[in-house]
Amino acid sequence: MKTAMEQALARIELLYGMKPDAIHWEMFKNDCMEKEKEQLIEAFKSARNIQDSDDISITHDWVSAEQYYNQTYNQNK
Repeated sequence: MKTAMEQALARIELLYGMKPDAIHWEMFKNDCMEKEKEQLIEAFKSARNIQDSDDISITHDWVSAEQYYNQTYNQNK
């Protein structure tokens, strides 16, 4: 599964003919992807905190937010 950020960056590369080996472009992409990863992990943690505080039982296979991210978004890497 691709994240919205991965899709957006790929689209920018196609539209503007970004050179994949351009160091500044690669640094920008890496920064964007790292920030998105942090946001997804925080959202997962927040959802889990709400779930725990509201006594809602939702089963999931992931022990941590990091595992959730890796299993969901790092499948093709």
